[in-house]
Amino acid sequence: MARGLKFLRLTAGLAVIPFIALFSATPALASITAAPDLGTAANFAVLAGKALTCTDSNVAGTVGVDFTTAFASTRCKMQVQYAPGAYQDFRTAYTNIAEDLGCLPANNLTGTLASVTLGPGTYCFDAAAALTGTLTLTGTGPWIFEIGATAVGALTATNFTVVSDNPCNAYWWVQADTTLTTSAFQGTILGGGDITMTGTSLAGRALATGAVTMTGSNVFGCSGSGTVAKQHCNQGVGNGPEGCDPGNSNNKNSSNDENGGTPGDPGRQGAK
Repeated sequence: MARGLKFLRLTAGLAVIPFIALFSATPALASITAAPDLGTAANFAVLAGKALTCTDSNVAGTVGVDFTTAFASTRCKMQVQYAPGAYQDFRTAYTNIAEDLGCLPANNLTGTLASVTLGPGTYCFDAAAALTGTLTLTGTGPWIFEIGATAVGALTATNFTVVSDNPCNAYWWVQADTTLTTSAFQGTILGGGDITMTGTSLAGRALATGAVTMTGSNVFGCSGSGTVAKQHCNQGVGNGPEGCDPGNSNNKNSSNDENGGTPGDPGRQGAK
């Protein structure tokens, strides 16, 4: 009887071994949970690979170009410098994400993201994303979006607004081109193609392997420490969204230019 029990235990142990080996050999589902390491690229608001074209736009933060990058600026306010090292750090961060794409099934996204609320995590669009409406990001992040996780994917945002308390901890990895039109966007765009902004405000970074084109847009870059830059301006009530320090043009009322009004609200012209 004892010999029978010993044989049973031995065969049971052997039966478990293949199961354990099979389980451990199954790869875990790829899903990035930490913010990407941008290296020195974290100190730049804009990095352009192939070309940089700016018209009637402003950048609060440093703009970097590679030595071979074509550059043209018309009525733009920005500081441009050669930054091949930062550009290479960005390319490294882009490649690191590309080699580890994937999301939990529940985090695969579809649709425009209008009226959607998302907590920290990694989210995927299998291919292209066409966004509009308002996306709300809760918590402190990181939020990581992968556009084109399994097929060629571009990001198109039209009249799209991102709301969060920590724009510098949102990241948009885009396999192909990014086009932002009349949007209030937040986060660092790591673009595998061109980035084109028209009538758009970006709180974050625009980093592109291709060209960056800005028309009538404002970029408020993130510093390496993760804070959004401010532009100094003095434009008053009714002149459009500011995203900057409006100065002290209404000192008699102890205000900072707006006197309690909403920036960009043309219905209130000056102090009551």
